[in-house]
Amino acid sequence: MNHCDVTQPSPQPHSRGERGVELPRAHGAPVLVADMRSCDTDFFVEELPGFDASGAGEHLLLTVEKRGMNTAFAAKRIAEWAGVAKSAIGYAGLKDRHAVTRQRFSVWLPKKIAPEIAQLESEELRVLEHFWHARKLPRGALAGNRFVLTLRNVAGERARIEARLAAIAARGVPNYFGEQRFGRDAGNLRKALAMFAGRRVRREERSLLLSAARSELFNRVLAARVESGRWDAAQDGEVWMLDGSHSVFGPEPLTPELCTRLDAFDIHPTGPLWGCGELRSTAAVRELELAAMQGDTASRLRDGLERADLKQERRALRLRPETLRWRWPAADVLELGFSLPAGSYATVVLAELGEVADVASQRERPDENAGAPCGTPAP
Repeated sequence: MNHCDVTQPSPQPHSRGERGVELPRAHGAPVLVADMRSCDTDFFVEELPGFDASGAGEHLLLTVEKRGMNTAFAAKRIAEWAGVAKSAIGYAGLKDRHAVTRQRFSVWLPKKIAPEIAQLESEELRVLEHFWHARKLPRGALAGNRFVLTLRNVAGERARIEARLAAIAARGVPNYFGEQRFGRDAGNLRKALAMFAGRRVRREERSLLLSAARSELFNRVLAARVESGRWDAAQDGEVWMLDGSHSVFGPEPLTPELCTRLDAFDIHPTGPLWGCGELRSTAAVRELELAAMQGDTASRLRDGLERADLKQERRALRLRPETLRWRWPAADVLELGFSLPAGSYATVVLAELGEVADVASQRERPDENAGAPCGTPAP
C-alpha cells in the first residue's frame, strides 16, 4: 500500500463521550458487537521490560502476577510487606484492577535485607522473579505490553471479523489516547479545565490532569486526519517519528524514500502534544492541526497547558499491533493476542472492530461478580 497516495473506507465514529468529540474509525463500519472483561482472566497484560536487572544494588526488582488488583494497591501491599514508605516503591506503568497483569516493581532496601517472598504472596499476587538492581524503577521504563484478550457474546460474521483483523494487522489503527486517560465520564478533562480556571489540586493529581488535557487535543487532531482519510499518509509539512523511539525529524520535502519508509512502518506521521513553543508542523499539516484545536474548550486547554509551561512534543498518529493473532475457542468467543508499544491502548484496537462493551466498568463494586471463573490467562 502506498501511504503517499491512499484511499480508505469511509470513517465511522466509535465513541461519543462526555467530551462531545467523536473518534472516527479508520477501517469503516463495525463488524462485531461483543463484551470484554467479563471476568478478570479475560484481560491479560504483561509488561515487556525495557532493561535487564543489573544483579547488584539496593533496589529489589520484583516481577509479579496479580489478579483483581490495580498497580497502586499492589504497590501499597509491597510497601507494607517490606516495611518501607510508599515512596520507596517504583513501577514503570499503571495496570487496571479488572485484569490479570504481570509487571515489575522495585523496592528500595538500603541494607539489602528483604523479608521472605512467601510472606508477600497470596491467591491474588504471585512473585515470578526477583533480582537486585542499582536504581529505582522509573515510570515509563518498559518496552511495551503484551495482551491476550477474550471477547465474549460475539455477534458478527466471522469472515468479516477476520478480514478486519487482517486489515488491522497490515495497516494498523489510529493511535488515539484511550478513554482510560480521561477517567470515568471524562472527569479528568473537566477537572483539568477547572484547574486551569484556578481550582487548586494535589500535586500528584496535576500531572494526570495535564496529560488528559494534552490527550484531548491530540485526539481532536487525529480524528480530523482520520476524517480526511490521511491519518497514516504523508502530507506537506509532516513531522515524522522513527518507529520504536520518540525521535522526530522534519518537516522536509516529500521524497520517494520517505514514502518507502512510511510504507515499511519505519517512520510515522505525528500529531502535537500541546505546550509552549512553536508548532513544528507546516503547510497543510499545520493548517489541519490548528483547525482541529479551535473552539472554546480547545482554546482553554491550549492556554492552560502553555501556562503550565509544558513544551511542544509530538506523538505518532498510527499504531500497528505486533504479532496480532486470533482464535475462536467457541462460536461466540474470540481470543486476540498482540503486543503494543508503551503509551498505547489495547482498547483503540478493539474499537476498530466494533462495539465492545466493558463489562468490568459496569460492575465496579468489588462484591459483584468479582473473580468469576472464566478460565486461566494465557502465559
